[in-house]
Amino acid sequence: MFVCYLTGGGCTVQGPSPLYGQQEMNEPLLDNSEGQLFLTEAFKVIVEEVLCKGTDVKEKVCEWREPEELAALLDLELRENGEPQHQLLQRIRDVAKYSVKTNHPRFFNQLFAGVDYHALTGRFLTEALNTSQYTYEVAPVFVLMEDEVLSKLRSLVGWAEGDGIFCPGGTMSNMYAMNVARYRAFPEVKLKGMWSLPRLAVFTSQQSHYSVMKAAAFQGIGTENVFKVKVDDRGCMIPEDLGETIELAKSQGAVPFFVHATSGTTVQGAFDPLEPIADICDRQGLWMHVDAAWGGSVLFSKEHKHLMRGVERADSVTWNPHKMMLTGLQCSAILLKDTTHLLKHCHSADAKYLFQQDKFYDTSLDTGDKSIQCGRKVDCLKLWLMWKAVGSKGLEERVDRAFTHTRYLVEEMKRREGFELIGKPLFVNVCFWFIPPSLRGKENSPDYNDRLSKVAPVIKERMMKQGTMMLGYQPQGGRVNFFRMIVISPQLSHQDMTFCLNEIERLGSDL
Repeated sequence: MFVCYLTGGGCTVQGPSPLYGQQEMNEPLLDNSEGQLFLTEAFKVIVEEVLCKGTDVKEKVCEWREPEELAALLDLELRENGEPQHQLLQRIRDVAKYSVKTNHPRFFNQLFAGVDYHALTGRFLTEALNTSQYTYEVAPVFVLMEDEVLSKLRSLVGWAEGDGIFCPGGTMSNMYAMNVARYRAFPEVKLKGMWSLPRLAVFTSQQSHYSVMKAAAFQGIGTENVFKVKVDDRGCMIPEDLGETIELAKSQGAVPFFVHATSGTTVQGAFDPLEPIADICDRQGLWMHVDAAWGGSVLFSKEHKHLMRGVERADSVTWNPHKMMLTGLQCSAILLKDTTHLLKHCHSADAKYLFQQDKFYDTSLDTGDKSIQCGRKVDCLKLWLMWKAVGSKGLEERVDRAFTHTRYLVEEMKRREGFELIGKPLFVNVCFWFIPPSLRGKENSPDYNDRLSKVAPVIKERMMKQGTMMLGYQPQGGRVNFFRMIVISPQLSHQDMTFCLNEIERLGSDL
């Protein structure tokens, strides 16, 4: 359990006194004993409300309130004077009560779900230590730890050496890849800017993550210079169309430099065919990036790693352990095959107050100049501690179990009237329509698609307002709104998936 009693050994809890108040100038402004007592009591609330109730299927996934009502319930206004600790503890209870319980077994809404208690312990410890991952002098443990974790991730990709850092999310990791790729092709851009460059071209699939467009806009490449490659019915990039699209871009005067493939698309969970994409990149001399933010964890599984066959031929890989590996938000790595320090050369600013070259230790351990950030949160500890606890074998079992749950769910849907799958899942994304009784057999009606498009939003509203479960929906291409159910939580059982299908039928039977 996480409850600790901070008594003895210099942490003796004194009687109550104000945490903030009039202090003599020769006394500390903050009372450690009072603060530690508050922390102990707050941990009890967190364990009870978030980790006990928040993982109990008998409790709600969410306590929906309209924004105005929620703001009033939380009393968000900040005032001149502080509040007593008993009131602050109630505030913590309220925050927990009205927040979505993403650890709940019936939370299927995002590409993250569930809780790993070893990783959570690492998150608590990270916050308590409160350091920045930029120099060995202030983060000696974490500089060495990050290096070890990144090395292990790279080995799973298939690289014996390379580079990388942890980033604040997959979007930033993808931006790093594009920026380094541009620097390799046109190193003068760092000094001279976009004036020194031709019109550049980026290539990605129609179903890739929207961060590709954000990166092109952010880096001055321009979203009109992101060329979208066609996908097949499963959502996988068509390599032949990639080749044709590259030639099209060249014919328009653009200079191709970057191909962004995806292993595990956000909606359908599609895996682009990496081998033929790598062949094209090799022939054209293009940087090949694989966005495996979602799907990268299949590399732990002997049974399923074939989905990323050819990934070792990429120049860079994005991988988000906070998704399928359950490290908790946020934990995202950009991994590079490069061994020439491109990452540092591209981003370094040589800040003399941080990265002095005459330090008494090996300054290559000061990794902060690889990053576009200055202060950088420690994101390796939670992954390292969890990995230490369960081992690579335990992580493999989680991946395989998620696939097993997915197969069970798909078979259950096939046995029920009203559930229409959108193809056979490649991954743990299960996409489907629920066809209510009033629409069954009316597929040829002129208003069928319009009426079907309204089903998922209504069922989603009902499930959230009743707090029974959460799963997402979206339109895509020519398809009207359909559900996307993500099956990864280690707290998940077959009973939970059966409940989900029963609940959709209950909530949508009158539509």
